[in-house]
Amino acid sequence: MRVTIQIWANPAVMDWSQLLLNSFRHWTGRDLLERVGDPAYQAHALFLSPCIVISHGTEEDPIINYGNQAAMELWETTWEDLTRTPSRLTAEPINRAEREWMLEQAKTRGYLDTYQGVRVTSTGRRFLVENAIIWNVVDAGGQRVGQAATFLHWTWLD
Repeated sequence: MRVTIQIWANPAVMDWSQLLLNSFRHWTGRDLLERVGDPAYQAHALFLSPCIVISHGTEEDPIINYGNQAAMELWETTWEDLTRTPSRLTAEPINRAEREWMLEQAKTRGYLDTYQGVRVTSTGRRFLVENAIIWNVVDAGGQRVGQAATFLHWTWLD
């Protein structure tokens, strides 16, 4: 599922990319990717990063609001479908309570590292996320505006 439009060039996506990158640095003390170039360059680099990067907002039933190319390929979906998906649907019903617990821990602490858990693609394929980092996305005023996850390794379960 290769992207034919430049999603990263959308001003809202560029702004959100900066929040993702700044928040990751805020909580972990390190950079998610090398911070060179302007925000447009960084948004492009984040979108094409080999690491999965995915996030959701703070709605009552949070909706995924960002997924880079690697995330869309892993979840077997498009930008349009991904960004309409309630994030709870990335986990099977049996795993949703554990997922909620993990998100609450990240919300309280700011971030979690070395998380692992089972997720499901848009087509129903199951995979184990390994060594994920989950962090709160905060704005310039320190207000939580979402949560994000990144990971490089996963294993197909079926």
